[in-house]
Parts: sequence; C-alpha cells; structure tokens
Amino acid sequence: MAKKPPKYAPAPPTEGGLLDDVNGYTIDRDGSVKRFNGLLIGKDGKVKALLQPGDKRPEWLDFRLDGHGRTMLPGLIDAHGHVMELGFALTHVDLVGTTSLADAQTRLANYAAKHPNPAWIQGGGWNQEIWKLGRFPTAADIDLAVRERPVVLERVDGHALVANSAAMAAAGISAATKDVPGGHIERDAKGKPTGVFVDAARDLILRAVPQPAPIERDDAFRAAQQALLSYGITATCDMGTTLDDWNVLRRAGDANAIRVRIVSYGMGVDTTLSVAGNGPTPWLYDGHLRMVGVKLFADGALGSRGAWLKKPYADMPSTRGTSLLDDTKLKNLMSRAAMDNFQVAVHAIGDAANDEVLSSIEELAQTYKGDRRWRIEHAQIVDPADLPRFAHNGIIASMQPTHETSDWQMAEKRLGADRLKGDYAWATMAAEHVPLAFGSDYPVESPNPFPGLAAAVSREDAQGQPAGGWQPQEKITMPQALAAFTSGAAFAAQAEDRIGSLEPGHMADFVLVDTDPLTTQDAQAVRHTQVLETWIGGTRVWVKK
Repeated sequence: MAKKPPKYAPAPPTEGGLLDDVNGYTIDRDGSVKRFNGLLIGKDGKVKALLQPGDKRPEWLDFRLDGHGRTMLPGLIDAHGHVMELGFALTHVDLVGTTSLADAQTRLANYAAKHPNPAWIQGGGWNQEIWKLGRFPTAADIDLAVRERPVVLERVDGHALVANSAAMAAAGISAATKDVPGGHIERDAKGKPTGVFVDAARDLILRAVPQPAPIERDDAFRAAQQALLSYGITATCDMGTTLDDWNVLRRAGDANAIRVRIVSYGMGVDTTLSVAGNGPTPWLYDGHLRMVGVKLFADGALGSRGAWLKKPYADMPSTRGTSLLDDTKLKNLMSRAAMDNFQVAVHAIGDAANDEVLSSIEELAQTYKGDRRWRIEHAQIVDPADLPRFAHNGIIASMQPTHETSDWQMAEKRLGADRLKGDYAWATMAAEHVPLAFGSDYPVESPNPFPGLAAAVSREDAQGQPAGGWQPQEKITMPQALAAFTSGAAFAAQAEDRIGSLEPGHMADFVLVDTDPLTTQDAQAVRHTQVLETWIGGTRVWVKK
C-alpha cells in the first residue's frame, strides 16, 4: 500500500515589505517629531506600521531591506514649482549660476555652436544683480554672443526676458511698439526698446517664438521628473499648468511614466475650467496627478521691479511696480474659481499686492465659507500690520526659503533699510498660526529642498552670509521647516489624507539621505545633504549612483 504524501501547512501570506534599521522621522499632525527605526509597507504601497526598537518584525515579507542606520524622511513636497519650465530649463541654454555678463555671453555662444537647431535659441536664468551689472542686459549685449539667430532669454524669476535684435525684428518690435497693460518695455533715452520686456510685455516677443513640438515637451517633462526625484521631491504643486502642459502630463500618465505626484493649479480660470470642468479632478493614474485649483497673478517680481509696493522703490522712486489685476477683476476671477470649489492660489510679492489679495479673501470668505484653503504664493514683502491677517480665513502662506537667501541684498536696495521688518517673515507667520507651505519656485531656484531647509533655520546663504542670518528674528526651527516641506505642503495641496507624513494609511513616499537634519547643528551640512534613494508608493524610483 502506497504511503500518503506528507502534509505541509501552506505558507502564511506575506505582509508587504520592510525597511529596517533606519533613523526614521516623521512629523505628526500637531507638528511634533516622531521617530522610528523600521517602516512596514503594505502590498498597497501604503505605510502599514512604524516600528520601534524591540517591536517584533514580521517573518513573511515580500522584501526586507537593511537601511544601515541611514536617515529616512517623508518624501519632500515642493509647494510651488513649475514642472515644464524646469524641464525646458534643463533642455535649453541654462544661465543659472553665471557670475557676469561675459560669463553668460560665453555660455550662450558655446550653446549656439553646439546646437545649430532649432532656429530660435531659448533659455533663461540670468540675474543682473548677481552679475553686478547695475542695469538690465540689452539686445546689443546678446548680439555680441549670437547675432544671426533669434535669442530669447528669461530672467531667473520668469517675470522679464531679454531678446536679441533678431528676435525683436522677427516679433516686429520697434520704437513705435507701445507698452501693454500689466507690463512695460525697457527703453533707451531715445525711446527705442533695449531688448528687455517685463511681465505682460513678454508676450510681445513670446508670441513670435515657435511652439515646441510634442516630442520636445515630453523630453522636457522626463528631464524635470528625473531632477525632482534626484532631489527627493516625491510630490509637487505645479503652479500655472497650461493646456499644453496638461496634455504632456496626461501623455506621461497614459504611458505609466509619471513617478512624482503632481498637484496642478491651472494657469488662469479659463485653463482650469477647460481641463477640469465644474470642479477639481479626481486623482488620476493611481494617485499621481490631479488638478485642484487655479493660479492667478496680482503683481510681478522684485528683481525686475514688477512687485507692487505701497511706496515707491528706494532705488527707483519713479515706480511702485505693477498691479496685474485691479480689485474688481481679481475678486471676479477668484469668485468664479471658488464657486466651483477650485482652490485659489494668488501670486503676490509686494506689500501692496499682498494687501490687495488679503482684502479680496476677506470679502469673498463671507460668501465662500468652509475649508477653502486660500493660498498666497510667495508673500515675500508684507506690511507688518498685514501679517496677522494671514491667520484669518485659513490663508496659507506658500513661501520659498531660498528666495530670501538669494534676494536679501537686492531687497535692501529695492526697499531701503526701514521697510524690511515684514519681509520673508516665517517666524512671525508661524507665531500667528499661519499654515506654512514651503517650496522653491523652481526653476527660479533649484528644486533641491535641502538648501531651503538650511535657509529656513539659518537665513544664511551658501557662503554663510550674512553671518548670524539676515533678519535673524525670522528663523524657524528644523521641525517647523521640515513640516512646511512635508505635512504643511500636503495640507496646502489638499492632499494631507494621503501624503506628507509617514503615518499608517498614508502612501509610503520617503527618502533616504546621508545627513540627519534634525540633529545636526550645521546649516551648511544640511544644505549639502545628498539624497541616496527616493521611494514613492513603496517602490524605489531613484538611486544615487
């Protein structure tokens, strides 16, 4: 008689994956720091448990990795960036970091020689303040590097551009060309355009620039996404998504090629309604893309003197900057977006612009009640008397710490020493219980969040200047800064139910880094932190080589 085969008990089901022996941190909803040394990931890509030393580890797992004591942080969220602009900055001529006009001319000439196509040369990143030029660059300056092909170069803040003579000729620009509402053309003593076009006047040139082909846009997105992942950015708010941008994101999603999570704010009400219809879209592509709101502009930028101020510029008393929307139009646009439950995010840099947006929100909040999460983007120059108003109506201050370390010397020149108290006022905002959301405004600044964390706690730039920090009373703590780049940014994007912290039920979006920012006392060490691995939804999507 044949023997019966032995009975084997079936293996118990696996419980997902485990990253063990990590120096883990997350920020609780009350802002407190929680530590752990093991992260259990469920099969659904969500955090299943945070494990402490001594906690029993599951025996049956899909994978188990040793973190070797490396620091784990929640995935960093950039609350204000420009995805496609970053991609084009990476694929076009890049003037970021140039230290002089001559340096920029050399870089431009070299780029033109290596790239005989396309017909127009585009790029950006110039900053006449860093060049210590004492003026804007001109078409004649650009002609010295490239004369025959049209050249259009955006200023680092995206609120001004310089065009060479060929580009102005192609756009039909002459001394007879008039300024446009919401912008102006820089002119010489004879009234002839110098080549610089500020804010709305940029369109006089840009309308002549050939539009990139879909394949160029797709290449730009891939470059941007790779850069974001390399800096530990697992989610970002895309501020000012155009219809073309949205099509790129949808193509990437259809191809299962979106890794970073993107919360989109349409460029103006018309774009937002065209994409989303009568309300925010659902999360698309397994939680990687959503249009939730609208982006509006109240003024320009400080560097191009487009920021709208209550008093004239100290270094140019003939102007107070530019108001891009009068009170009535601004409130009408905000109301139109709010009636369909779109979140409203308004760019406001100058103190007059911030006052205008605050007043608009105060009026509209009487009609549009509830958890609206009105956002003011940048909130850089604020009248101290207006700072407490941010705490009303749940207004979110969406700010960029590296703007302060890049701009402090320029801000002193633009405003004068007696108008600096309400500038980049993070600590005052926090003390007033204003929700803070931090980002970089990439590609205006690098999307790397670690210089932002260092700036927030030190208010010193990459050279350690000014020693002790600029307006040091506005420093914040590292837990506050990390919260603004994680849970605060998620709250600002209406995504705090799924990202922003490593709590059970949230997506397992995290980074492994080579520095512990919560214990190091050296802000420069934090600035130079290297991302070792980036994980999204429990999957490793980037590894440092």
